[in-house]
Amino acid sequence: MAEAFLRKDGSDRFDVHSAGLEPTEIHPFTHRVMAEVGSPLAGHDAKSVRGFLGKLAVHHLIIVCERTERDCPKLFLGALRRHFWPFVDPAAIQGDPDIQLRAFREARDGIERRVLEWLRDPDAAADEVPEAARFDGGVKQP
Repeated sequence: MAEAFLRKDGSDRFDVHSAGLEPTEIHPFTHRVMAEVGSPLAGHDAKSVRGFLGKLAVHHLIIVCERTERDCPKLFLGALRRHFWPFVDPAAIQGDPDIQLRAFREARDGIERRVLEWLRDPDAAADEVPEAARFDGGVKQP
């Protein structure tokens, strides 16, 4: 989601790439919620961070998942700035499909807000996402 929003709103300023530690297929709800806001993910695929290590100059490394922050290498060679925007992974929400879909929409909306805020000032010191953007089964986390 972050890659799609950064490409849409910041590709004139940034060469945008995204990758994960354990990439899987893009979740069907991700495709659905991104299409709802006019950002379909056709042509996007999940990539491994290993494909970029040592091969790409990274000026801003943005991590959007709490679990990824814990497991992500603390040093990404060449990364000038490391940003942590801790969104709950909506794919980890289990149970009622309506609750899952709401989690994906809330993550999408929170990520888009954070991307737009960051694009106004990519060197801003505040890298935390507002608490209102965190989702946990329909209840905002304190």
